[in-house]
Amino acid sequence: MSTQGLFNALVSHGMASGLFERVSSHEPKNAPGNGYSMFVYLDRIVPAASASGLNSTTGLVIFTVEIRASFTSKPEDDIDPNLLAAVDTMFTAYSGDFEMGGLIRNVDLLGQFGVPLMADFGYKEQDKMMYRTAVLTVPLVVNDLWSQSP
Repeated sequence: MSTQGLFNALVSHGMASGLFERVSSHEPKNAPGNGYSMFVYLDRIVPAASASGLNSTTGLVIFTVEIRASFTSKPEDDIDPNLLAAVDTMFTAYSGDFEMGGLIRNVDLLGQFGVPLMADFGYKEQDKMMYRTAVLTVPLVVNDLWSQSP
């Protein structure tokens, strides 16, 4: 598995969408400013027992993809619809590139291994700026992540 390849694939989807002023493979240390931003970072990694064999373990690598929009954007009535449209665009990208170009077994869209593709919406303050957020959980199933030996 190419760990950098997993990050690159998720970042590439964000960049290809054309929706975001900035896309990065880390949480920002400073407030990202106005406009829409997307950040990719790790959440957790666990074995996928029912997909593993006697020689190797399949893993579930779960990423967080955070989309932020300035809470002071105008008009206010467009903030949530535009945020929802951005989430829809990313879900469509992950569904359409189900194997991330052959890099993974699949995006666990429906939660076969316990965690489905999903988005939670909320608010985040950073550097005294308020943001409307969509925090996506993106579970990637990776075959033969670890070799097993007696």
